[in-house]
Amino acid sequence: MSPSEASPSSQSRPLLAIGLKVGSVVAFMGMATAIKYAGQLPAGQIVFFRSFFAILPICAYLLVVGELSGAWRTSHPVGHVMRGIVGVAAMALGFFGLTRLPLPDATAIGYARPLVTVIFGAVLLGETVRRYRWSAVTVGLLGVIIISWPKLQLFRGGGGFGGDEALGVITTFVGACIAGLAMVLVRRLLVTERTSTIVLYFSVTATVFSLVTIPFGWEALSVTQAVSLILSGFFGGLGQILLTESYRHGEVSVVAPFEYTSVVLSIAIGFFVFAEVPGVATIIGSAIVTVSGIYIIYRERQLGLERRGAARRSVTPQG
Repeated sequence: MSPSEASPSSQSRPLLAIGLKVGSVVAFMGMATAIKYAGQLPAGQIVFFRSFFAILPICAYLLVVGELSGAWRTSHPVGHVMRGIVGVAAMALGFFGLTRLPLPDATAIGYARPLVTVIFGAVLLGETVRRYRWSAVTVGLLGVIIISWPKLQLFRGGGGFGGDEALGVITTFVGACIAGLAMVLVRRLLVTERTSTIVLYFSVTATVFSLVTIPFGWEALSVTQAVSLILSGFFGGLGQILLTESYRHGEVSVVAPFEYTSVVLSIAIGFFVFAEVPGVATIIGSAIVTVSGIYIIYRERQLGLERRGAARRSVTPQG
């Protein structure tokens, strides 16, 4: 779930909001670590475990906050199906890349999503994007290229585009682009649908759609793999819950930048769990992507303040 998916909230407890946001980052990194630890399994099989085992904590949370019964009511079932199809494709490609790339690389390339969301918002929703955000998007995508270039092995001998890491880069980036499109669909749903409805229906539709991939060859799982994938679902569901709660207690502009703590966390996990040492290109590219993403969040906040100010002026009686 993205900030745009979160419910409006009281904004009086910023430290709690930041703590919950960091908690969600830790949970989502736990999900990614569990998936990577399970090894190179069929992407559709990973999506099933990630989606199905996220339903239980999400339903428990909605029951506690009194939103479970209402979460099933929707006036746009087709919209949820379309969001589910696009979301499953994004998850499958992202998980495929995650199992073939170092964790810090996969994490940083995945942050192309908010950059691409700006582009889709302008093209599909007609949102006004001025030169500052276009510049941030361009610089951020340059950071993605810096991270990806050594993996693609262009103009060099070796695996080329057929190598595992090259394939991982391509699928992770394409998955991030499709996830950006999914965020545009979410924005449309938010006009009439509640956050709880969007989250619950996505988990259910993703579970159903992932079952279609069974004929393409799911693998028998070891106990370790099964436990890892089940944990990925619980961590994913927990991450969504903490993320939702973080935006109940703090402004998006305050909370959202802490998403990028996952870059540092992914480097630490990659080193201590998977013995992955990030290269210079990964560190430089990650820094560029992070700064670009935070700048876009800052610009969104400034534009939001300008729009609210203009709205207040338009309703103020002129003397």
